[in-house]
Amino acid sequence: MRIVLLGAPGSGKGTQSQRLVEQQRIPQVSTGDLLRAAVAQGTPLGVQAKEAMTAGRLVEDSIVLGMIRERLGEPDTGCGFILDGFPRNLAQARALDTLLQQIGQPLDVVVQLKVDYAELSRRIAGRRTCSDCGRVVNLLTTPREALEQERCPTTGKPHRLFQRPDDNQATVAERLRVYDQQTSPLIEYYAGQGLLRSIDAQGDVAEVSRRLEAVLPR
Repeated sequence: MRIVLLGAPGSGKGTQSQRLVEQQRIPQVSTGDLLRAAVAQGTPLGVQAKEAMTAGRLVEDSIVLGMIRERLGEPDTGCGFILDGFPRNLAQARALDTLLQQIGQPLDVVVQLKVDYAELSRRIAGRRTCSDCGRVVNLLTTPREALEQERCPTTGKPHRLFQRPDDNQATVAERLRVYDQQTSPLIEYYAGQGLLRSIDAQGDVAEVSRRLEAVLPR
């Protein structure tokens, strides 16, 4: 199954992607992870991306699409994939459609995770990231006992958590404004293709997962 998850920052795309990986046995394709890995490995696309980032420019869509094409050519995507963090605007969505048609892997479904913006602000403020393995947890939804018992797979020790600079309430309003301007038009775009499904992404994580599973094609 080939899935795109849409939702504003803090809507739970990362959490639900991780659960889908386990349920569907398909990989999560995160453009952020692809960029970091390509830069670290010094691949040709990684070199181009690093040049753009060093110069303070956005990484061109063609570079990101090249990385996605390479990733989708790997054997573990044969049964499908979950796209996380892409597309973010209409131009990217159209370019992605062209790419997926070229490689014979068109999307099966696009799921919109709907969350009230006041709740999004609260969620984002509680989000923390492990500096060693990159795992994201939320202090508002993760029991303290579970967090203290969990060990980082990289170090074998408790997670070293930090708050990303853009995960504070001072920046949330701007991020949501950008989302409304650039990403929310994708709702209409994918609805027009008959691919869009929308779910209420507020509440218990497991319940949201059940709602998500219920709208996936059989």
